[in-house]
Amino acid sequence: MTTPRPETLAKLTPVLTKRWLSPDAWRLGTYEKLDGYAALRKALKAHPDDLIQLIKDSGLRGRGGAGFPTGLKWGFIPQGDGKPHYLVVNADEGEPGTCKDLPLMTHDPHSLVEGVIIASYAIRASRAYIYIRGEAVHAARRLRNAVNEAKAKGYLGQNILGSGFDLELVVHSGAGAYICGEETALLDSLEGFRGQPRLRPPFPATHGLYASPTVVNNVGTIASVPYIVLGGADWWKSMGTEKSAGPMIYSLSGRIANPGQYECGLGITLRELIELAGGMQPGHNLKFWTPGGSSTPLLTAEHLDVPLDFEGVAAAGSILGTTATQIFSDQDCPVYATYRWLEFYHHESCGKCTPCREGNYWMVRVYRRILAGQGTQADLDTLLDTCDNILGRSFCGLGDGATSPVTSSLKYFKQDYLDYIEGRTAPKLSEKTLVGAH
Repeated sequence: MTTPRPETLAKLTPVLTKRWLSPDAWRLGTYEKLDGYAALRKALKAHPDDLIQLIKDSGLRGRGGAGFPTGLKWGFIPQGDGKPHYLVVNADEGEPGTCKDLPLMTHDPHSLVEGVIIASYAIRASRAYIYIRGEAVHAARRLRNAVNEAKAKGYLGQNILGSGFDLELVVHSGAGAYICGEETALLDSLEGFRGQPRLRPPFPATHGLYASPTVVNNVGTIASVPYIVLGGADWWKSMGTEKSAGPMIYSLSGRIANPGQYECGLGITLRELIELAGGMQPGHNLKFWTPGGSSTPLLTAEHLDVPLDFEGVAAAGSILGTTATQIFSDQDCPVYATYRWLEFYHHESCGKCTPCREGNYWMVRVYRRILAGQGTQADLDTLLDTCDNILGRSFCGLGDGATSPVTSSLKYFKQDYLDYIEGRTAPKLSEKTLVGAH
């Protein structure tokens, strides 16, 4: 294990994670001692439009993967329309390798609750929902406890802190469907329907929950809001890069000495993150990695110094995504890793559209054939052709994301595929997987 250099350690930015290791960090008393709800008091004295402008000025971009400017999204909500407005927090974290929202909700739930109240005040919403993944039982308990504590103290409910602003906050547990991480599928699930993506337009900003104006934001996005209100836009922009402002929680997993969550300013490199994590495991050398979860194109050891911000990763041919950095070594097989990811996408496809439903189904079977030593070179063309028929033709981003590891692994590691096909690598799957497989 290597010791990080002082200049690398200096890149650690404890903002969103500053309370995580405090005793009883999830309790209201601890939160209030560490600036808790000070931002709410400040926000309630401001005009809602000024808060939206503050978030615009800060350059905060969505932390759920798309990186859309948060203040701009809030500004899309029509005002004076006579309809109820809603804020929905997407806490359905389910991307393989991603684990930044769950620890935040578990260790510091009040930061999310406070962010929800401020954001709801800004967009004039009197009802808000946190939609959390069904398996996240512990985090959901912590959130519900935080909501009860906040309500008992007057931070939620009627006439919050004497401001005249009312807000009810509901923590809703889903049923564990990955597709509900897609914002419109999440809204359908909240309404009691099967979680499937909606056709857009119309967009949630005007026709969201119950056909009313709705803002859907990620956990990390909303939890950032209190810090921006307290510190100001310029302070927030002092971290990160010019176009990707602020800190980000990077989920590091795989062949490194110390997997975990590392909060740094946007723009840090994988080389520095690996150094912070104590280096690669003994006997392992970096071969490939995901910058933002399994739905982002793979990168290689040649990309160690790519800035991990929205622009830098895009320039390298991938997507920052959820900053779920899965690290694989020369002892890992990119073909097998892609197969396992595809099995996930095939299983989690909602089945609404043909490209995703059928394309992932058949690509899984092609991978099984290749990994069982029964593949042909024509299978590689079939994979690329299938990806071409899924990408941009699926109803939502699930299908597009499923093609990312396939096309990128073929781009960088075609020889690994050919080694299975031409018999140089021993089969990883038995021929039994080809018979009656589902």
